[in-house]
Amino acid sequence: MSANERKKCRILVINPGSTSTKVGVFKNERAVHAETIAHAHTEIARFPRIPDQYAFRRSAVLSFLQGHDVDVQSLDAVVGRGGILRPLPSGTYAVNERMLDELRNPVKERDHVTNLGALIANEIAQQAGIPAYIVDPVCVDEFEPLARISGLPEIERKSLSHVLSLKSAARRAAQDLGRPYSELKLVVVHMGGGISVSAHLNGRMVDVNQALDGTGPFSPERVGGLPVGDVLRLAFSGNYTYEELLRRFTRQGGLLAHLGTNDAREVERRIAEGDGHARLVYEAMAYQIAKEIGLMSTVLRGRPDAIVLTGALAHSQMLLQWLGERVEWLAPLLVYPGGDEMLAMAQGALRVLRGEEEVQEY
Repeated sequence: MSANERKKCRILVINPGSTSTKVGVFKNERAVHAETIAHAHTEIARFPRIPDQYAFRRSAVLSFLQGHDVDVQSLDAVVGRGGILRPLPSGTYAVNERMLDELRNPVKERDHVTNLGALIANEIAQQAGIPAYIVDPVCVDEFEPLARISGLPEIERKSLSHVLSLKSAARRAAQDLGRPYSELKLVVVHMGGGISVSAHLNGRMVDVNQALDGTGPFSPERVGGLPVGDVLRLAFSGNYTYEELLRRFTRQGGLLAHLGTNDAREVERRIAEGDGHARLVYEAMAYQIAKEIGLMSTVLRGRPDAIVLTGALAHSQMLLQWLGERVEWLAPLLVYPGGDEMLAMAQGALRVLRGEEEVQEY
């Protein structure tokens, strides 16, 4: 692609999250239109399963395009947030029928909001006759064999995380530290509707908590790690179906279960008004994040070069203060509020469109 052609790359980026749909139109690496479309918990709760949200989320994206007078024929590519597929290497993947079939009909354990990104991207791309991609989906796996072993041979530890955000923040930290990502030891934390705490060693994400339905800190709407015995007692109490309990653990837990809201701003408002219970729960979340940071530091066999914090909750000064009090002795804190997942997705597509990187096939 010539330098002149490179100036004309226009990419639509679609990033469904647990409480929002982020949409942006990029001209190369510059966002010319961008919006975070917030979804209230009551809006999302009316859909029994994630795939049922498809039309609702697609409508939000199409309204964004109409509102900004964006003609899909002016686009060069559409990028959707990668969903929970089979484990695969890092990279940019073309959306194909095999991928779409798995995302339309996910097994229960893979029913996740990021699955909608490729589905919506594919529909819009087909209308325009352009390619659809995903970049660094949540199932990117760089674990060593040692990290996969659990206490039961029937259960293997999985690499399922906010890898797009984690990788992007790690690369940004490398730039700020003036050293190659491939030479650094980093603990990188994404803090949003779910929370991923990861260990990065020499350019690879070698360990991370299973943020969706497994281990780690609780988050605004996920329960994090729970005592196995108590989980079994709940499961066999007769009060829940499998689907109800899974939904409670992955979409109705954490701050939402304790305080009736997954909005950290609302929690901080209550704390400012003297709500002691809200303070206790919010600080407990910070406490659990800090513990997981310490755990991932041991994976690196020594002091990290930096602890990197990103995601929407990195805007919370209250949360950052609590974290700093517990982990600053380990390594310097680098904070990138909100992260740059949208730019990372656009950059993945650009590398392929420019011929700088081979597109991967699923």
